[in-house]
Amino acid sequence: MILGISGSPRPKGITAHAVKKILEDCEGETKYISLAGKHIGGCISCLGCTKDNQCKVNDDFPKIAQAMVEAEAIVFGIPNYYDVPNGLSHCLLERCFCFRHQSAFLLKDKPAIIFSTGYSADEENSQVLKIVDHFMVMNKMPVVSKFLVGAFSQCYTCKYSKDCVDGNVVKNNGIVDKITPDMLPPRFDEQPESIIKCENAAHAINATI
Repeated sequence: MILGISGSPRPKGITAHAVKKILEDCEGETKYISLAGKHIGGCISCLGCTKDNQCKVNDDFPKIAQAMVEAEAIVFGIPNYYDVPNGLSHCLLERCFCFRHQSAFLLKDKPAIIFSTGYSADEENSQVLKIVDHFMVMNKMPVVSKFLVGAFSQCYTCKYSKDCVDGNVVKNNGIVDKITPDMLPPRFDEQPESIIKCENAAHAINATI
């Protein structure tokens, strides 16, 4: 089974669509999990997982953890907040420390795809990709594909954005009377380059399992 995880708090956003596109092109059984609406806190260092590599904190992570352990490969879609992974995604990755005790490394050798949604197109210097890649290295997971996907800025749905000089609407269009459809960032299905990246990532997973 290939597991796809969308780390976005928006259940139907670009991150979700990109994860689903990758799974759609993967061979065999797939499973999709959205972190939207999930309650996942950071590691509380209780040491409850040290004996059996199973997190004992009673939130939504243990069920997702079980799916991660059962998966043959994992796709991670991570939104860019402040040039770092968003909180939900970071908490999920942080809690994966429970898999490493007594040299167990329960995620070892599972191929991973990682991508980040955001406004930057600089994949080589993406801090989000570097941070998430580090989590994969720490869990001995080979990354077979990592890339960026364009995101839909919150500025375009914020009622103050038409004349906010710090927002993306004004940065991209100047001060406007109203936001028109032609100003909107492209949806996922309007990003041919991102779609190709997702297809290529799926092919990379198919070639490894």
